[in-house]
Amino acid sequence: MNIAIVGTGYVGLVTGTCLADFGNHVVCVDIDQNKVDMMRNGQVPIYEPGLEEVFSRNVKAQRIEFTTDIQDALNHSDVIFLALPTPPGEDGSADLSYVIGVAEKIGELMTSYKVIVNKSTVPVGTADRVREVISSKTTIDFDVVSNPEFLREGYAVQDFMQPSRVIVGTSSEKALEIMNRIYKPLTEDGIPVIAMDEKSSELTKYAANSFLATKITFMNEVANFCELVGADVDKVRLGMGSDDRIGNRFLFPGIGYGGSCFPKDVKALVKSGKQENYQFKVLEAVEEVNQDQKIILIPAMKEYFKGNLKGKRIALWGLSFKENTDDIREASSLDMIEELLREGANIVAYDSAAMDNVKQVLGDKISYGEDMYAVLEDADALLIATEWSEFRNPKFEIIADKLKNKAIFDGRNLYEPKRLQEKGFFYKSIGRQTVLPN
Repeated sequence: MNIAIVGTGYVGLVTGTCLADFGNHVVCVDIDQNKVDMMRNGQVPIYEPGLEEVFSRNVKAQRIEFTTDIQDALNHSDVIFLALPTPPGEDGSADLSYVIGVAEKIGELMTSYKVIVNKSTVPVGTADRVREVISSKTTIDFDVVSNPEFLREGYAVQDFMQPSRVIVGTSSEKALEIMNRIYKPLTEDGIPVIAMDEKSSELTKYAANSFLATKITFMNEVANFCELVGADVDKVRLGMGSDDRIGNRFLFPGIGYGGSCFPKDVKALVKSGKQENYQFKVLEAVEEVNQDQKIILIPAMKEYFKGNLKGKRIALWGLSFKENTDDIREASSLDMIEELLREGANIVAYDSAAMDNVKQVLGDKISYGEDMYAVLEDADALLIATEWSEFRNPKFEIIADKLKNKAIFDGRNLYEPKRLQEKGFFYKSIGRQTVLPN
């Protein structure tokens, strides 16, 4: 099929590349000329493991092309996916200005029947709004579909190619048949397409992400309680996760969730509830607890340094909100950096992918190291904020040699406490008893 993708961020570029890999002809549209030029030259403008290989294959096969001209894309496409940003406003509501703006252009420019697919995460009722906007600009027949994405940054290609399900929200049999054709490569592998109405589809995305955020946050609360009563959160997690009604995913305690999805979607659902005079009490608590969790290691660091962090040099491993991405949106590292700077500490950080993004935000407020061991030189302690694989099995003798104090504050529970104790470290993690050196 001939498909247009409007917006080439994480969702748009992954969606377009993977749909091209299904054998479709895809035109990706973006207003950023520099970005379009990069992609035309075979460069992937985002960091996403596995994407470059699929991207290059389809560029070479001429199944995917790039343009800033939405008119040209519309003329050569039957289906238009909207993969546009919906950032949170000051009140937490999703900003639909990009989506509505493109809908207006589509209405003005379309010359034949199109299926307009909302791939962006949008509030309940957005399909109706898009339909109204386009209808106000044209009399040509079209359909609007809600087809929310469930892509994890760092695993987006895998999630698109091997999803647990595909959600399609539409009241049109014609549009549903077209969407089934698009996803036939998946259904042939036994992956279900679950059809429903547009509003249910839109809410499914928000409900799913908000539930996962709640699951993470609940586990963090349990972890905090474990420390108070002397329980081990790792054992509690295993005991809970073995119950198939609960499952073992999203039960790992840490310093809170971040990224472009969970924080934004929880806020948007809370705001949507308020607009309908409904209070999501659980989700309001999730937001509050998660914000506190992001900086939960700072009091422990102050206690270790006898209440004074001023002038202390803190080595920070990890800046992205999780591993395998350069995304720093809502990253816990940034909250901790803010608190540490407020306390007068000096920070030298390392991340294999996200340092350039942090430099754009923080500039020279902190220092940066060329590798994970370089930042340890003369540091008073090590703070871990991201669970990158390279941090999981470090050379502890190098850490001990370079640090002034053999102190590790681990926000991702990467190490076994007993092993750190045996190696002579002070080791503070989440939901486990702090160990002192032998």
